[in-house]
Amino acid sequence: MIQSEFANGVLELRISRPEKRNALSRAMYFQLADALDEIQKNAECNAVIIHGEGGNFTVGADIGDFQEKRGEGDSPAVVFLRKLASIEIPVIAAVEGFAVGIGTTMLLHCDFVYAGQGARFRMPFVELGLCPEGASSHLLERVVGPRKARDWLMSARFFDCDEAFAAGLLTAAAPQGQALDMARATAKNLSRLPGTSLRATKRMLARDGKAAVQAALDDEVRNFGALINSEATQAIFKSFLNKSGRR
Repeated sequence: MIQSEFANGVLELRISRPEKRNALSRAMYFQLADALDEIQKNAECNAVIIHGEGGNFTVGADIGDFQEKRGEGDSPAVVFLRKLASIEIPVIAAVEGFAVGIGTTMLLHCDFVYAGQGARFRMPFVELGLCPEGASSHLLERVVGPRKARDWLMSARFFDCDEAFAAGLLTAAAPQGQALDMARATAKNLSRLPGTSLRATKRMLARDGKAAVQAALDDEVRNFGALINSEATQAIFKSFLNKSGRR
């Protein structure tokens, strides 16, 4: 479930599924997308904060959902990502614990990213027989450089808060457990500024890259769909779920 609270010009979206380390279901993606769509219409909102409950940001998509064949068009995750990529309100992420898969790639669409020292990031797409998503095939190397982008996407390894900050993925590293405090402090500052100029500035900063981001998402949707529907990738998912004791 996604918990939302709007107060003093700031919308907080909390990913609330702690028993699953905040794995995102299809319904949760639509809840996030709907919340962003609705708040975009609110001229009194100057910041959106996304964070997770129970010590984790999110371990990404519920892998059980990947066992279903993918049709053409956007998945619920991509519906959310397109909304996140297009919203004109500044978005702030507060990361603690695990940020896996879309938990990492969605950060590329956030304007401010704070992470606690215990945060661990990973984009495991290749290991799962998949390809990058979230426009990470385009954005990641522009944020952290081509060498680090290839390392993280191709090796599918974990990396920690210090590495993420040094590479430029984070705005700042926080003491463990204090990322949300940093995010709220930034949101409070933004809430005092003229909303029209904030939105205009973000819109202008995104101007040149907007079409490229959407093109990357389109390309990823095509490749992701072909891979997830393949027998080889479905065998990987089946093996993973059997090892974890799920059916």
